[in-house]
Amino acid sequence: MRYGFAIDQRTCIGCHACTVACKTEHDVPLGKFRTWVKYVEKGEYPDTTREMGIMRCNHCTDAPCVKACPTQALFTRDDGIVDFDNERCIGCKMCMQACPYDAIYIDDNTHTAAKCNFCAHRIDNGLEPACVQVCPTQSIWMGDIDDPTSGISRFLSIEPVSVRTPEQGTRPNTYYVGADQSVLDPLAAPVDGSYLWANPDPLRLETAAELPGDPVSKARLTYNTAHPRPWGWKVWTYLWTKSIAAGALIVGALLLLTTSDRSLLVTTAAPFVTEAFLLLTSVLLIWDLKRPDRFLFLLDPRKINRRSWLAIGGIFLGLGAAVGGLWFLAGAVTELGWADLGGALVPLAWVAIPAGVMTAGYTAFLFGQAEGRDLWQSPVLFWHLLAQAVMVGAGVLLVVGPAIGAGTATIEWLSWALVAGVGAHLLITLVEFGGKHPTRNAEVAAHAITRGRYRIQFWGGSVVLSVVAAALAAGSAIGGGVALAVLAGLLVQPALLLHERVFVMAAQDPPLS
Repeated sequence: MRYGFAIDQRTCIGCHACTVACKTEHDVPLGKFRTWVKYVEKGEYPDTTREMGIMRCNHCTDAPCVKACPTQALFTRDDGIVDFDNERCIGCKMCMQACPYDAIYIDDNTHTAAKCNFCAHRIDNGLEPACVQVCPTQSIWMGDIDDPTSGISRFLSIEPVSVRTPEQGTRPNTYYVGADQSVLDPLAAPVDGSYLWANPDPLRLETAAELPGDPVSKARLTYNTAHPRPWGWKVWTYLWTKSIAAGALIVGALLLLTTSDRSLLVTTAAPFVTEAFLLLTSVLLIWDLKRPDRFLFLLDPRKINRRSWLAIGGIFLGLGAAVGGLWFLAGAVTELGWADLGGALVPLAWVAIPAGVMTAGYTAFLFGQAEGRDLWQSPVLFWHLLAQAVMVGAGVLLVVGPAIGAGTATIEWLSWALVAGVGAHLLITLVEFGGKHPTRNAEVAAHAITRGRYRIQFWGGSVVLSVVAAALAAGSAIGGGVALAVLAGLLVQPALLLHERVFVMAAQDPPLS
């Protein structure tokens, strides 16, 4: 059994009855929508046409939101309906990033995710969804697509149909008959200054000039709903703080294993940096939740989704904190002379390296589940996160080292580590942003970074600061002095923070509906 929708845009008159019925049935807050009508106009006056499309959740057979949700608040019923339980939702907004259709929003009343759920409560009582019942032209069909005798199944068998963004591979169960491609393709019709009855939201206006559009039809968006970026400064700052934590763990462990240095920097400072920045990372992650009071759901084995990398990532953060904590404890006890636990540092360092690698790199898999953001689907993102961790981890240790008496050889070692991290970071950045992208969505986002409205922050901020930091670190490594190393360690921090900002922002800019 597989419930689905078929929307006949040939008969739809754009009356918004479906939208009103949906908002009434589910008490949808002002400014949020589970079902809405999108308008696109084509041509030039007086030869213009108006195209319409009913936008909503597609109840995908392979629903990315269900896989990404860390607490199983989103789930697929036996009848194929993708439903949600707002009592389990922590408001992480991961489902919003996973959905390629802009179908999910945060409810202002409950501060949890919500979307079209096929009016599952009505289905269970033998009723049609509210939108189907009120449509005056019977343009919305619903039923069991797997049943060849159902009305919707017979309708789909005799009409040519389209689906939204089929390249995402979600196998959507909302089909369109007679819908114009300029309506289904979110990049085909940028907004042209204003809507018919309202002002477009700021993000639509910001991105309009960078969308490819269609020069032949001159399609332009004249009515749609607002979809702001789900993630903001807390997320890009989290990427930076986590990189420092993981980098200090990895670089500190490598320094301990490859040199004879057993100074305070190696025994206690490096793991202390890890613990401090993991704590800051956790604060940012909890702060970004719309329901921070429910963050302990991520520790409940009855609630967590073991397929969600947001849930799995919490395990790796905990592992990194545990290893760093044991390392710091062993080093502190030894430094204070309470006991000689120095022999435990080497085995702890061997464990710290893979723990640090996964602390840094799990976000690549998390972003990989954000299927609505094509720029984040980079095959080299895991390695990029490791390079970033090395560069900022070495940078922090270069700032801390001289203050606690680290030797010249250690400073030179860390300087070369920073140079290597920056070099790998810039090389992978070139591949991620400068190479050929598999989708137009990713192309638009990359263009915004390298040649669009983020170019000054990217080139003038992130890239220039990274190059300068690497040059200073190289100068220090060949005898230029400690001051150059400290300055390099300081400059590399805003360099990565700016990179993470444009990476997180730009990927969320291309519209999905």
